[in-house]
Amino acid sequence: MERGYETTNRPSIRRDQLVTVQDLLDFKDSLVSDVKKLLKEAAGVPAQQWLKAVDVKKMLRLSDGKLQYLRDKGIIPFKKLGGVTYYNLHEIQELMSSGKLDTQLKPA
Repeated sequence: MERGYETTNRPSIRRDQLVTVQDLLDFKDSLVSDVKKLLKEAAGVPAQQWLKAVDVKKMLRLSDGKLQYLRDKGIIPFKKLGGVTYYNLHEIQELMSSGKLDTQLKPA
């Protein structure tokens, strides 16, 4: 017969399944970091330093052709690695704040 406090069908808990205070603190730090990253991304600021073309087009609201034009004219800095084009987030932000990009995007 089971003990009085174990009348429900609970699975047994082993020592290696216990959650420690440190486990909870580590989880909290990880969760806070993930939430901060998501908030930055939701605000339009990608979490990584190097962006792919799809991210830059979304951030600047550009078409494929316009982004290619800006690359060809040397207006927007980029690096190629293994056939993939990358853009430095900080350089793009500086370009946006300088106003140089605005003059290039206005129709002539």
